[in-house]
Amino acid sequence: MAASGRLWATYEALRDGRISRREFIRRATALGVGLPVVLFILQATHPGAALAQQPPAGTTGAPDVGTQNQRRGAGGELKLIQWQAPTTLSVQTSNSFKDMLAAAPVTEPLLHYLADGTPIPCLVKEVPSVANGLVAKDLTSVTYRLLDNVVWSDGQPFTAKDVVFTWKWIMDPANQSPNQGTYAPIAAVTASDDHTVKISFSSPQLGWYVPFASSTIGGVYPAHVLSAGKAAHDVFRMKPVGTGPFVVDSFKPNDQVVYSANPRYREPNKPSFAKVNLKGGGDATSAARAVLQTGDWDFAWNLQIEPNVLRNLEETGGKGHVVVVPGTSVERIVINFSDPNKVVDGQRSYWKQPHPFLTDKTVRQALSLGVDRMTISKQFYAGPPGEPPTSNILVGIPQYESKDTSWEFNIARGKELLEGDGWKLNGGVRERNGVKLQMVFATSINQVRQQTQAVIKKGWEQLGFAVTLKEVDAGIFFDTSPGDDQNVNHMYVDVHEYAFSPASPYPLSYMQIWTSFDGKNIPQRENGWSQFNEGRYNNPAYDALYTEAAKETDPERAAQLFIKMNDMLMDDIALIPLVQRAAEKYGIAKSLRPDNIAGGSFEALYWNIANWNRV
Repeated sequence: MAASGRLWATYEALRDGRISRREFIRRATALGVGLPVVLFILQATHPGAALAQQPPAGTTGAPDVGTQNQRRGAGGELKLIQWQAPTTLSVQTSNSFKDMLAAAPVTEPLLHYLADGTPIPCLVKEVPSVANGLVAKDLTSVTYRLLDNVVWSDGQPFTAKDVVFTWKWIMDPANQSPNQGTYAPIAAVTASDDHTVKISFSSPQLGWYVPFASSTIGGVYPAHVLSAGKAAHDVFRMKPVGTGPFVVDSFKPNDQVVYSANPRYREPNKPSFAKVNLKGGGDATSAARAVLQTGDWDFAWNLQIEPNVLRNLEETGGKGHVVVVPGTSVERIVINFSDPNKVVDGQRSYWKQPHPFLTDKTVRQALSLGVDRMTISKQFYAGPPGEPPTSNILVGIPQYESKDTSWEFNIARGKELLEGDGWKLNGGVRERNGVKLQMVFATSINQVRQQTQAVIKKGWEQLGFAVTLKEVDAGIFFDTSPGDDQNVNHMYVDVHEYAFSPASPYPLSYMQIWTSFDGKNIPQRENGWSQFNEGRYNNPAYDALYTEAAKETDPERAAQLFIKMNDMLMDDIALIPLVQRAAEKYGIAKSLRPDNIAGGSFEALYWNIANWNRV
């Protein structure tokens, strides 16, 4: 019996009362199903199940060590280096992790995720479930009971009306939120009283908990502030009003954010720190050195540095530690299916204007064959098994990870494919019908990425491509401003490289990235370049699979659909995955308590900064 069949038989035994929930968890994890998925199956389909033991009302439920006797602000200043500096603090208008990070100390969701994917309460009293009557048995609605006596940082009460407003604000096309697709299954959000909100879906949703969960996509906005319109949001994106543990004192985009403790935060002894200084700029190596070697800073995010350099800084400095958290992130090459050099209707990379050669699948196959993933994994990352090369875009959640794909580094085979497709060498560069295989390959400025570019460029040039490398400052490359034509969403290059990961253990919104729906999910001038499908990939068959998955209520069938979507992308060479990266790789000073820093795949790293403190 296949593993999926054994899982279903195990679930039937649970449903029929022949085994306990504990035994179901034991058997399912033994079959290779990740704990987040096991808990998700229990929550979504078994009436007697709850996702997790509920923490006390009013607390985050996050790791919380040594905070009981502390005083708010007694910890002084916390100094963070986030070398990819934020450009906005409005999380619902950003699709960049650096901005989500900077917004997390201020803006909160209804639910958070622990590192294993388990949802926990944030602005609600408990995680809804079928068992406690807050999730409809047919998965068509969920009711949240909000915490009492929570106020916004300006003193106004937080109520269910704010949740209703946030949904409407996200879905308003004028606000150009990239999260519209995540919230689109919602038919209505209604407030039955100030502390009860019901979310009704247009069809049953296995991922009922995804909207309003996670610091990356779930942040709730204050209705009394943003109902004033665009001018109010222009102010908000620089100095948001939130329910979180900190307020923004000053913000210089692409440079620095200074926060102070929110005097109205609901837990009176938190946060420990009176001030947070988040400094951007520089590079990952300098950030690591400032924490691990000199000790001038407390925390350094995203240390994308060669392993030997990182080890040396840690061992010779003695001021801090490196922490690596396994994850679901994939470093990938994004392929532009549109022409970045031709202007159509006043814009480049117009989705209806095909790329002169990257729309040729044979060319894409050759590019994939020309990438030495193993060298990249071993020399610039932790290598197998921690950060292995990968042939999938959906990784790290065993239930959804395909076993049917593979990758190959084979220059000879790539040359053979190009020759057979009529791409002939002419002075070292292949061409066909006057079109030359000339490309611009961009990524952010980072030593690991520049070294990765060099390895890939070498392989592609051996195939007969002419490759121009472009390095863009991370603050610009990941900027979400409509006027920044060097950012990932404009994609005015042929290919670019970076990493991304699912925002939820149920990866529906992640797989939405490659949908088009007749251009609606493609960043263009009409939507302020706010959508996620920057590669302009347009495949109606993939859109149909996503639509089917969005309506699926059988967990096993949903898993099959996600795998099928992954395999379709890989077969079509819609992009080229390189390495399965750690969820987080950060440096922490020895003076900081490591227990409370809860990195994981589904949250921005500062999500529980209310609990951070010193040893």
